Amino acid sequence: MFDISFGEILLIGIVALVVLGPERLPTVARTLGALVARAQRFVASVKADIHQQANLSGLDGLRNDIQDAANSFKSQMEAEVQGVRQVMAEQSAQLQQLSGEASAPFVEAERSIHGALDLEAAAAPAAVVSALVVENSAAEPPARDENQLDLFDDPPPAAAQPATESRPHA
Repeated sequence: MFDISFGEILLIGIVALVVLGPERLPTVARTLGALVARAQRFVASVKADIHQQANLSGLDGLRNDIQDAANSFKSQMEAEVQGVRQVMAEQSAQLQQLSGEASAPFVEAERSIHGALDLEAAAAPAAVVSALVVENSAAEPPARDENQLDLFDDPPPAAAQPATESRPHA
């Protein structure tokens, strides 16, 4: 930075000793050292700030690049999702059409079968089934195995009310 040799520094020190004297020279040297140290700290601080700003600008550029990539990915995904929805809608319409065409013979067969049957005769099987259900529900419950523990049945009446005896107090 400064191109000063040892001889020049020695000459400056001798001139300062003659001009300032031996009493004031240590105080001036201490003050001069403090000023030089402060200037070095200031320069280091400025360098650190410049370096930090350079890193931040680089990070801002990186952040912008990542944001652009994310937006691009999002738009691609939205386009793909829209395409899939469109294909699904087309397939759904085709399936609806095919199910209508496939059910037409069954609907026609149902009309021809139910049209030929008598409605009173169709009601008779329902009456038979309902009579069987009533008959089965009126049947006795199955025999109970006393060795099996059943936690969900009501307890027997004898076990529900324990016998109480009165004893005289002695």
